[in-house]
Amino acid sequence: MTTTADDVRTIALALPDTAEKLAWGQPTFRVAGKIFAALGDDDTTMGVKCPVEDRAELIASEPEKFFVREGHDDNYAWLRVRLAALEDAAELTAVLTDSWRQAAPRKLLDAHPELSVPPAAGG
Repeated sequence: MTTTADDVRTIALALPDTAEKLAWGQPTFRVAGKIFAALGDDDTTMGVKCPVEDRAELIASEPEKFFVREGHDDNYAWLRVRLAALEDAAELTAVLTDSWRQAAPRKLLDAHPELSVPPAAGG
């Protein structure tokens, strides 16, 4: 399966209180007015929220999937994802849901416990 911009749109808009809005000429997906995902210029990549401290590990572990745009993403808590490198819709859903959780207000997170981070195995 090749993940597409349409898949991103479908999954992102299924998340609670998400809206699509153009910014910089590109589709962005927002929760409570905060961007949590944005499609790239050619619809083959997307940007998602990612803590800066986690980016290097993700990029090192899967460089074919994750990257940053040097000079653009350096100072922001964002990570780029190559859509074609995602395994399936479940992985895309996991990436988008994680980004959504980082942008969503606490009240919305509390109202949707089904979207909370699953407990770590063995702990």
